[in-house]
Amino acid sequence: MAKDLKGKELGKGLGQRKDDLYYARYTTSMGKRLEKCFPKLADAKNWQEEQHCLDFAQKHHIQIDERQFPSHAGQQPKIYSVDDWFDYWQEHLICDLSPNTRRNYAERYRRNIQPVMGSMPLTSVAPMHCKEVLNQMEDSYQGSTIRQAYIAMGTMFRSAVMNHLIPTHPMDGVRYTKPIKAASDIKFLTVEEQKAFLQTAKRSHNYPQYFLLLQTGLRTGEMIGLTWDCIDWDKHTLTVNKTLEFRYKQQSWRAGPPKTQHSYRTIPLTDQAYQLLRTLYETKEYRKEAPELDQTLEYTDRMSGTKKTMNLKDLVFINYRTGMPAKNSSYDTHLYKLCDEAGIKRFCMHALRHTYATRAIESGMPPKVLQKLLGHASLAMTTDRYCHVTDDFMLSGVQQFSDASNAFMV
Repeated sequence: MAKDLKGKELGKGLGQRKDDLYYARYTTSMGKRLEKCFPKLADAKNWQEEQHCLDFAQKHHIQIDERQFPSHAGQQPKIYSVDDWFDYWQEHLICDLSPNTRRNYAERYRRNIQPVMGSMPLTSVAPMHCKEVLNQMEDSYQGSTIRQAYIAMGTMFRSAVMNHLIPTHPMDGVRYTKPIKAASDIKFLTVEEQKAFLQTAKRSHNYPQYFLLLQTGLRTGEMIGLTWDCIDWDKHTLTVNKTLEFRYKQQSWRAGPPKTQHSYRTIPLTDQAYQLLRTLYETKEYRKEAPELDQTLEYTDRMSGTKKTMNLKDLVFINYRTGMPAKNSSYDTHLYKLCDEAGIKRFCMHALRHTYATRAIESGMPPKVLQKLLGHASLAMTTDRYCHVTDDFMLSGVQQFSDASNAFMV
């Protein structure tokens, strides 16, 4: 991946020459290499995107908009299907998104979108077809899943509009009506529930994992993929730069980058979290390690675009019984047993992240700081989704206001 003259990464096929001109390169599906120079980086990016569009149009015999590509006027091949566009969009245009996001898009497309419009010509899709997808999901799916299908269609067709393959967005005016889970419905533990849970979890071999999530707000995949080199013992910090998850379809472990670029972060450790990790490090020679643990996984770093590796033997957390990492789902299963034992309502691993955010806000942490610690792209995401306010906290807040107000009463 090339850089500009100041050393900044510009993206695949983009770079800057010593004469200050930016160059853009593109290799067509037939293997032909193209290159052109521009005075502005934006022009170079636009040209590269145009070549994507032209290459796809020529490969799939798509009718080309003469107003956008006058040099290709007169070509009138047949129009291709929504299936063709989705496959190309998945493979070439959203390859920088997280594997989970791409998998969610693919699942919603195969299950809900494709049966309605997959074989249709892309240019024939109308708002009524998009609305039909959502209507067919109304009785069988939750609001959050319908919203996923809505987003998948929206981003897919928006990309087609941006690449001049369709004149207008077919989802203009289309809305979904089924409500999604409100922020107040998102599960987090009250202070009393948290105490009861931790008291019960202390007798569990997974207690260090649960405790660390409540002290750092890590996502489950970030915690599972945590390696010893991510901990700075001198600075008392923990760096998030990769994730690890078990892929059931392939029956194998997959390493990957954090969820988004904003998910890359370095977290100052609390004294309790630091001591917990220090104890684990000093006793790691005595833990059980399966022979299969000595394997190296490769993944592409989202920030640099380079290939990186991780060895499973370097993981901080492995299962005491199997000597391998614990799967995401096994943590939830174990949590349910602990909840039943503690006499509290069942919750999943992500609720520990919600709980961390709630306790942070209740302790007076500024939302902007919490945003950075959680690895969110926007402050709105942090405040709208994670910063719940418990009844006890509201009561104490009103009492604090009342006490302060007395000084101004006559």
